[in-house]
Amino acid sequence: MPEYEKAMRPEDITRLFVERSNAGDAAGVAALYEEGAVMAYPPGGRTVGREAIRVLWEKVLANRPHFEPEQPLPTLVSDGVALTSTPPKDGAGARAQVVRRQPGGSWLRLLDQPEFVATTG
Repeated sequence: MPEYEKAMRPEDITRLFVERSNAGDAAGVAALYEEGAVMAYPPGGRTVGREAIRVLWEKVLANRPHFEPEQPLPTLVSDGVALTSTPPKDGAGARAQVVRRQPGGSWLRLLDQPEFVATTG
C-alpha cells in the first residue's frame, strides 16, 4: 500500500476523505479506517472491514462523484477515542464517525455513519 498522509487530528480524516474520494482513490479512502472498522452503508446495511470498505468505495467512486468539504461540528475526545461529525449541506440529518488514536499518534475511523436522517413519528 502506498504511504498516505496520516490524520494527526480527528478532524483531518474528513479532509483526507474528501481529497482521496475526489481523486478516485478507493484504497486511500480505505486507509482512513481501522482493519475491523464498521460502516453503516449502503443504507439499511453495513460494510465491515477495511478491505470490504475499499471494495465498496471502488464501486461508489466508479461514478466519479464530487465531494465538497463540510464544516465539522465540534469534536468530542476522551481517552484516545473521538466523535467527529458534519452536517450535510442540505441540513437534513448528520454524519458521525468514531475515530481512535493509533499507537503512532495518528487517528483512524472505527465506526462510520455516513448519513443519518432523523425520522419523525
